[in-house]
Amino acid sequence: MMRSEGLRRLYPAVLRILAVAAAYFAGGRIGLLQHVVIEGATVTPLWPPTGIAVTCLLVLGMRVWPGIGLGALLVIQSLSPLDVVGIGIAAGNTLAPVCACLLLRRVGFRLELDRFRDGAALVFLGGLAPMLISATVGAWMLESSDSLPDGGFWTVWWTWWAGDAMGVLVITPLLLVLRRARLPVDTYRWAEASALAVAAVGVTLLATRSGLALLFLVFPLLVWAALRFQLAGSAPCMLLVSVLAISAAIRQTGPFAHHTLIEGMANLQALNGSAALTSLLLSALVTEQNTIRSRIEQACLDLAEVVDQLSSGRATPRWPVEDQDRPRTNGG
Repeated sequence: MMRSEGLRRLYPAVLRILAVAAAYFAGGRIGLLQHVVIEGATVTPLWPPTGIAVTCLLVLGMRVWPGIGLGALLVIQSLSPLDVVGIGIAAGNTLAPVCACLLLRRVGFRLELDRFRDGAALVFLGGLAPMLISATVGAWMLESSDSLPDGGFWTVWWTWWAGDAMGVLVITPLLLVLRRARLPVDTYRWAEASALAVAAVGVTLLATRSGLALLFLVFPLLVWAALRFQLAGSAPCMLLVSVLAISAAIRQTGPFAHHTLIEGMANLQALNGSAALTSLLLSALVTEQNTIRSRIEQACLDLAEVVDQLSSGRATPRWPVEDQDRPRTNGG
């Protein structure tokens, strides 16, 4: 009986681990569709598995970390046969999201991303800082196996780090907001959301395909999305901007046409990083301000109700009800 009960508890845990591994592998294959080869190493400007891994750890708990390791091994095996270098890279890709989750929990990160401190924590403690681990381990493993040319370590390192960090800054907010997304019920909100979607596609295509330096045009769209729809609007817009910009940079078209691949990657990561910071932090700030305003309004309503009750209490006669009809004299 105890053995069968233990097996019933084990099955859901195993299924969660396998689901995380499948999600990581699927994200890796999607990310590899937009890869570049720099100094002989295959890297991606946006690595979705890191965002998937951090989200799974935050939502499902630390017990699913084997799924991240398994998914990383499967992705690496799909590129080349597994060896010591591949296992080391998979270990770094597993350790980085685990450290990100531990750091976020340490500072009291909330999945709702409804405070500015949550947005800042996700940027610095979830994305920028812990992804140094995966980039350092991965680039060092390639360097130690003589897979990189002389002087190629730092180029691969910063490209790897930027891609992993962008995976967290772009994918994690999107997945977290999808968990609690609700369709708008107001017709005006539907119209505004549709207008934002059309404008986002049109302006981003213009900015990333035109030979003119028009990349700055994406920022008003991100501000619009963050102010009016918070993460529910800014996260999809940020993903759209990132994907189209990456496509233009890899093909070296539009504003990236007259740059080398390395220069294009530097400009691309500067754009993606700035856009992600703008959309994420502004969305969190607006959400926090809206929450504070709602609490103040509710407190005012509660206070007005209390005042009404007190006013009604003061209007009640002091003598007993049964004595109200008795004639009053000067003596009382």
